[in-house]
Amino acid sequence: MSENRSMQYAEILSKLIKIETISSRESNDITKFLEFHKALRETFPNFFKTVECEEFNGSLLLKWKGTDPSLKPIMLMNHHDVVEASGDWTHPAFSGAIADGKVWGRGTLDTKGGLVMMLQAAEELIKEGFMPKRDTYFVTACSEEIGGRDAVVMSKTLADRNMEFYMVLDEGGMILYDPIGGADGTFAMIGVGEKGYVDLKFIAKSNGGHASAPGKNTPLVRLGKFMAEAEKAECFEVQMSDTVKEMLSRFAPTMSGVMKAACGNVNTFKPVLKKVMPMISPAGAAMLRTTLAFTMSKGSDGANVIPQEAWVVGNMRFSHHQGKKSSVEAITALAKKYDIDTEIIDDGIESDITDFKGDAFKFIEKAVNSVFPEYRAVPYIMNAATDSRYFCKVCDNCIRFVPFKINKQQLDSVHGIDENVDVDTLAPAVDFYKYVIKEA
Repeated sequence: MSENRSMQYAEILSKLIKIETISSRESNDITKFLEFHKALRETFPNFFKTVECEEFNGSLLLKWKGTDPSLKPIMLMNHHDVVEASGDWTHPAFSGAIADGKVWGRGTLDTKGGLVMMLQAAEELIKEGFMPKRDTYFVTACSEEIGGRDAVVMSKTLADRNMEFYMVLDEGGMILYDPIGGADGTFAMIGVGEKGYVDLKFIAKSNGGHASAPGKNTPLVRLGKFMAEAEKAECFEVQMSDTVKEMLSRFAPTMSGVMKAACGNVNTFKPVLKKVMPMISPAGAAMLRTTLAFTMSKGSDGANVIPQEAWVVGNMRFSHHQGKKSSVEAITALAKKYDIDTEIIDDGIESDITDFKGDAFKFIEKAVNSVFPEYRAVPYIMNAATDSRYFCKVCDNCIRFVPFKINKQQLDSVHGIDENVDVDTLAPAVDFYKYVIKEA
């Protein structure tokens, strides 16, 4: 029965993957997003007949009215825009091919897959005559991959209405084996927060000149020295938060040797873990400090010209303990050492951390235990960004989790090539969303 359901859901997802919904900062045309909305209405007719629908420039805010207005509402989120899909794919990126037990295509994991299972859960509950006690909101945006402009507007709209939510559940962690290296088990990784996001431009200047007679420390050389030192990240504070400690302690029973002892006694072995984590897992290490990745650059326009100005762009994901101001100040001071100016080109946003000891996390943990009893729920801090960061102004409990079991290839395929999701993980995902809607 579960296999039949999963194949049915796979066919629905396949149809929606075929609608190309790449978002772009350079285009304001929302025609393809409106086409996607039309497909959603055709696919989930009972749902769209039941909910109140508001459109925000190609994004949707949907309200399923509950029976008890005294209860705070909940919000379920996933986005329908996707990133570009260049490269050589096994199956074309917008084919929605169902092959080898998987649905293939851009958005299967990030996050049309989660969106379809979320709406399918509501569609089935409505058919069964279910009515939620809490007002239940659904959000799907078309601008998450380009900074979340619509999430900004929607969250402000809700804040202006004095809305306060019990819980927001957005994309984020999934169910995977050995998330950090050394944990011999499969875990439901539940994001309780995400690092902040800032884009910085580092500019080195000179008088320029002919490349045949270069002086010392030209702009590109200074930028190179700066980037080499910045990559060591010694200017950023290393700290192990309570969330990371809890994450490691939940991994500990599946580990062996020194790591089992260290993760089982984090406070005792904290100095050792701070040094060992970067060697075990880049993702784990990133949870301990602010990171800076250099992503864009420009020098002169001629191969034989020393530039008067050269620059690189760095994408900073700042830690909660150091924060945006202190992180930017630290890297600015390092840039000054090489006579490089720093400019903030995207100021980003800081978001809060949900308490893993609180009711909302425990509720999602209970949902995991109910639908996936063989997997342990683990809190963690996301290094990537989601639209939910904007909804912290209307909710203290923003949780980031999509109930798909994935492998390493699938994890690496997000924003890469050959993105796909297993067919047999779809029915349990629908059951998970049903549990959340019914039991909230």
